[in-house]
Amino acid sequence: MRYCGRSTAQISFPLGGIGTGSIGLGGNGRFLDVEIGNAPNKDSSGEFTHFAVKAERNGRVLDARVLQGDLQPPYVGHGGRPLYTGYGFGPDRGSMAGMPHFADCEFDGAFPLARLAFSDEHFPGSVELLAFNPLIPTDTFDSSLPAAFFTILIRNDTQEAIEYTVAFSLRNFFTETGAVHQFLPAEGRKALFLSNTAGRNTTDYGDLTMATDAERVSYQEYWKRGGWIDGLHTFWREFASPGPLPPRSYDPAARRSPQAVPGDMAVLAAHVVAAPGETRTVRFVLTWSKPWRTNTWELKDPTLSEKEIHRRRTQPWKNYYATQFETSRETAAYCLEQFSRLERETRDFHEALFSSTLPPEVLDAISANLAVLKSPTCLRLEDGSFYAFEGVHQREGSCEGTCTHVWSYAYALAYLFPELERSARTLEYTYSMQPHGGMGFRVQLPLGAEPIHFRPCVDGQFGSVIRTYREYMLSGDLDWLKGIWPQVKRSIAFTWSVENPDRWDLDRDGLIEGRQHHTLDVELFGPNSWLSGMYLTGLQAAARLACILGEPETALEYEEMFRRGREKLNETLFNGSYFVQRLDLTDRGQLAPYDDGTGEVYDAYWDDETGEIRHQIGEGCEIDQVLGQWHADLLGLDRTFDRDKTASALRAIYRNNYIPLLREYANPCRIYGLNDEAGTVICSYPAGATEPACPVPYAQETMHGFEYAAASHMLHYGMENEALTMVRAVRNRYDGERRNPWNEMECGSNYARSLASYALLLAYSGFSCDMGHHMLSFAPLDNRNGTWLFSVDAGYGTVTYTNRCVRLSVRYGVIPVRTVLVGRPCTGAVRLGTCPRAAWSLDGGVELADTAVLTVGTDLEIDLTETT
Repeated sequence: MRYCGRSTAQISFPLGGIGTGSIGLGGNGRFLDVEIGNAPNKDSSGEFTHFAVKAERNGRVLDARVLQGDLQPPYVGHGGRPLYTGYGFGPDRGSMAGMPHFADCEFDGAFPLARLAFSDEHFPGSVELLAFNPLIPTDTFDSSLPAAFFTILIRNDTQEAIEYTVAFSLRNFFTETGAVHQFLPAEGRKALFLSNTAGRNTTDYGDLTMATDAERVSYQEYWKRGGWIDGLHTFWREFASPGPLPPRSYDPAARRSPQAVPGDMAVLAAHVVAAPGETRTVRFVLTWSKPWRTNTWELKDPTLSEKEIHRRRTQPWKNYYATQFETSRETAAYCLEQFSRLERETRDFHEALFSSTLPPEVLDAISANLAVLKSPTCLRLEDGSFYAFEGVHQREGSCEGTCTHVWSYAYALAYLFPELERSARTLEYTYSMQPHGGMGFRVQLPLGAEPIHFRPCVDGQFGSVIRTYREYMLSGDLDWLKGIWPQVKRSIAFTWSVENPDRWDLDRDGLIEGRQHHTLDVELFGPNSWLSGMYLTGLQAAARLACILGEPETALEYEEMFRRGREKLNETLFNGSYFVQRLDLTDRGQLAPYDDGTGEVYDAYWDDETGEIRHQIGEGCEIDQVLGQWHADLLGLDRTFDRDKTASALRAIYRNNYIPLLREYANPCRIYGLNDEAGTVICSYPAGATEPACPVPYAQETMHGFEYAAASHMLHYGMENEALTMVRAVRNRYDGERRNPWNEMECGSNYARSLASYALLLAYSGFSCDMGHHMLSFAPLDNRNGTWLFSVDAGYGTVTYTNRCVRLSVRYGVIPVRTVLVGRPCTGAVRLGTCPRAAWSLDGGVELADTAVLTVGTDLEIDLTETT
């Protein structure tokens, strides 16, 4: 996607690894959203951090400019800034908008790669800035580097040679205890190391490194320390003068001017000569380390004592990346040494994804939301385990604990980094199990803290069961499955346990009738298709796992309950058009079983004024009413919902919940779409349906993860036009002018539920797998030809369909394959590279005589039977 002018205004392209924090690259090339200090930092400035370029010839400077385009409006300044610098004082000086910069700038972003093109009639040459952080599916190490990679290409379009300088000025963001800057020359690289005076094993310590592999450099360990504008003024005067930068250093203990800009700056400059028509390349890496962190966010458990809250806030743990690299110096050395490989492998993934036969809005939705993984939403704990918030507030995480109900929508991590998703299941079943088998749906930190005492949620508890099945299918890791299986069974048995205070399914009829907490932050009462559907899909997933683990009696128990529940759900909860919640809203007595003597349940849910139970769906058309079938369809499970009724429900969601013009729609909730924008709301009440006086919260909101889940589900039922309309409506809201294309919002920024967009790829390719049996399965939408990305624990690649054959090409890793289902008649002829392999035809696929090992450069081709 290309952005220019006003459409660059809201861009902040995150550069960072999984669990490392990130730095945003703005649409005009500036640095912002500096989120590398173990906390979010939205709407922050890079504060003078920037690239600048200079052209000189024969000892005369031809031109010098900050490598940025125009800053877009508004120009009144931002709130939250220090006195005399914020609102009413114009743009932040640290944005560098007041310095000479390029007239023309174009931002080309297709995550994980960003490219900015700069030109100006006064600058002798054109300049490009390429930026990325490695994103290599299944390579969790290289995809978790605390680093930003930059390549600057300068083309001399004049008739004489020009010497170009590219200068990288970096603020020390960790100066709470003073700044210590040091130039570090080494073979093949030059670096500036910026640290502070705190102890290495304290949470106050942090360091940064900027490094280049350029042969000729100049540097200043510090910009000039002085009052008022001395630092920037002096830097620009020295940079815009002929020749290299004059060195400058200070004793770290030297007294600073009280008027000096907080923090210290350093600059590293690379010098290259370009002949007429030649393009020269300069590479930089920026790395960081803030090793130790504590729990600094709001704790959600109201039962915690002050002493326990203090303990959880003060007990530190180490970031995973800090166990791999002692400081940012070592990270920078590794990144420069591996720069070419990491860029190549990231581009391989980019090419594999963007060569997939997908509509442009679908590619945009899938790729843009991968940015969540590189945002401060995600953490990696000391042992490398994955942990996350739902999203982030401006200065802290939003809703901690890899929330089970939100992350159940987030399919991207599971397929691209299955190892990390398995680690999240391990954390849940190790640390979140409550005494009677309920699951606290937020893992508590530091690890080992008691699970959250709040009631379990149905969609999260069974979402984790479904995901356990998915994680096993993607990996075939039987030892891992055996390790958590006892807790998985406990979580299922909790449903009908007499010790379950919420009485989910005490009569074991396969429907949940009790008090049901869920992702819309309240409780439903009585049977509904959404949460019972998740329960039933979880039961059939668990039944398959029980068979794999040699527990036929357990499998039979789950299967029988699944069959009972499926029949009852489809018979009693379908109103002829869509699925509903069966509940008499006027019957206060339905709350009585949940009264613990305090009256809390009545205070929360009974409305004396209207004589109704509050915050229920009732006869509404709710967007997640067939969510259990969405999971089942994606994972190759059996039908929870009748096919015809599922299709009818999805048509009803589009007909009733998709709002083409939100200006005409009443939304009292959070506003994620407005004016001429379109969106799909959580719950609607069509003509003839009784709307509760106080319906389920968020009913009128357009929350994107829900929209993607419903849209991708529609693709399975012949509703491609409707699905694309819904996806396009979301992505049109994130156009760079109104909102940041790489920050979809729900309960805060970088919201995890939007990773549901990856399911669009699964729906188009029809991909599923059973890596325990080395089986890959594809069923492209409408049996169309094309190419699609696929990924499993062992690696990733592409599958290509033509009329003649199906070809599997591995891009990374080593993938064992025994059975390939392609959904078309096959001749049985199979080739691995150029060598035939013995195989026989199955119904719509082939089985090889022995397991083939697919590696990079050796494709597997399966001949198709010609049909007329």
